[in-house]
Amino acid sequence: MRILVTGAAGFLGSHLCDRLLAEGHEVIGMDNFITGNPQNLAHLAGNERFSFIRHDVSNFIFVPGKLDGVFHFASPASPNPNSPYGYVNLPIQTMKAGALGTHNTLGVARAHDARFLLASTSEIYGDPLEHPQTESYWGHVDPNGPRSVYDEAKRFAEALTMAYHRFHCINTSIVRIFNTYGPRMRVDDGRVVPNFLKQALCGESLTIYGDGEQTRSFCYVSDLIDGIYRLFMSGEHDPVNIGNPVETNILEFAQMINALTQNATEMTFHPQQRGEGDPQRRRPDITRAQSILGWEPHVSLEEGLQKTIPYFITQLGLA
Repeated sequence: MRILVTGAAGFLGSHLCDRLLAEGHEVIGMDNFITGNPQNLAHLAGNERFSFIRHDVSNFIFVPGKLDGVFHFASPASPNPNSPYGYVNLPIQTMKAGALGTHNTLGVARAHDARFLLASTSEIYGDPLEHPQTESYWGHVDPNGPRSVYDEAKRFAEALTMAYHRFHCINTSIVRIFNTYGPRMRVDDGRVVPNFLKQALCGESLTIYGDGEQTRSFCYVSDLIDGIYRLFMSGEHDPVNIGNPVETNILEFAQMINALTQNATEMTFHPQQRGEGDPQRRRPDITRAQSILGWEPHVSLEEGLQKTIPYFITQLGLA
């Protein structure tokens, strides 16, 4: 197949390009580098089945030649207000990627009669009142808080995708992505995995907000991409959670990071930054992914971190 991937220079987009190429497909990557990193695609230079278009998806998209598939992954994704790559600091661009970008990529899929896959997020559940989160849960979301630019952009994107499916009969699918980590994450994007790894590898104290009892469910990137590819090939239309259902609290996670990096510096605790919609618990119910796709994650958190640490050592200039 000939496939367009938006957000191709991002953490997930670049791994997706690799998987599609490994499966024998031709890939057209698209990114405007607001948060994407050109180095994530540098290894594909010279690959005759990969081409790249620098473009902002909020503007009209034209791709010459026939397309068989469209993956819409373009969007800032970090919630950290201290990161230059966070959607709190790129609010308008984030809303445009979710609204105009989804509209434009759906238009491309319709024009080519191509299969369309939307990268949605666990953030559409907000700070959930249901645990674990199933696809039928409608969410507990603040529509106008600092995080709303991302949460509501993705919720709108899902609604628009289903509207195109129902009204225009477009062959669409929606993946709800839970916390994912691995090589090619930006070391300074402010999320918990790069934040802890950067601090630990530099021999600094890991910063814990609150008592560290808030939880996340971390999925290694190769597992996530496998689930996404299976979803694309399945023909399923309704949203599917892809993530690791093993729930870990932040304090346990910090202790694991320190052990793996041999960081002996004591952790520091700060008052929790509440009131900004940061979820206290996050864990996917992956029953649908298991039954529809035959998918579940296989890489343990410790194994995945061991695969990730060498990349951070190189990026931090510690090799």
